[in-house]
Amino acid sequence: MSTDYVSIAEGVLQITIATSAAGTSMDFDGIEAGTAALKGLAPEVGAVLLTGTGANFCAGGNVRGFAAADDRSAHIHALATTLHDFVRALDATPVPVVAGVQGWAAGAGMSLVCAADIAIGGPSTKLRPAYPGIGLSPDGGMSWTLPRIVGLGRAREILLTDAVLDADAAVRLGLLSRLAADDDVRSEALSLAQTLAGGPRSTYATMKTLLSQSVSASLSDQLDAERDAIAAAASTPAGQEGIDAFVEKRQPDYTKAH
Repeated sequence: MSTDYVSIAEGVLQITIATSAAGTSMDFDGIEAGTAALKGLAPEVGAVLLTGTGANFCAGGNVRGFAAADDRSAHIHALATTLHDFVRALDATPVPVVAGVQGWAAGAGMSLVCAADIAIGGPSTKLRPAYPGIGLSPDGGMSWTLPRIVGLGRAREILLTDAVLDADAAVRLGLLSRLAADDDVRSEALSLAQTLAGGPRSTYATMKTLLSQSVSASLSDQLDAERDAIAAAASTPAGQEGIDAFVEKRQPDYTKAH
């Protein structure tokens, strides 16, 4: 499987969300192709990689396109609907989602960084909400994900002041997981996605479900969910291979469980 925006190799579904066209603004052909691939996730996929192919991960929406629209409200409503279908598909994806964040991640690009499970940046990476600068409110789930990553008070400050977050601040706040050399961001993110794709996929799916539920669950309910999940995992191919490999003092081969 390979298109201009979506490809699968070594268990990784790679989705291009921005290109050098239109100043690395979000490319909605890539967003739509990514949504379709996520909703019909191929069985060989064990991880998802979000990337931009230009100088930036994604510089946000195409503001010149907003300005040129006959009905700006209807135009932006349609774009947000398309983007939100993609964010919902990412959220529902049972495999890990990695973002390789080179250069700027602004506006909806920052929203997609927040939507990833793991985001790798470089020393030159910068994040910015960018919405106040054009008189618009957030989309892409940022008003939901950002407070859960950095806390409500810090999210208020970041959004209201349209803060520019450098790479070190983004790591400190948990928006980026770690940094690689600027020239290595894409390759490091791909390498991580490939490693995750070879891991215990059923385990990752359960972890993602537990983490998602923890936002609204009580501790007691979460403990019950963890108990039931770990018991069920013991009888899965991944759980059996992992336990057997530990006892036999060898590396587990989770490809047997895929």
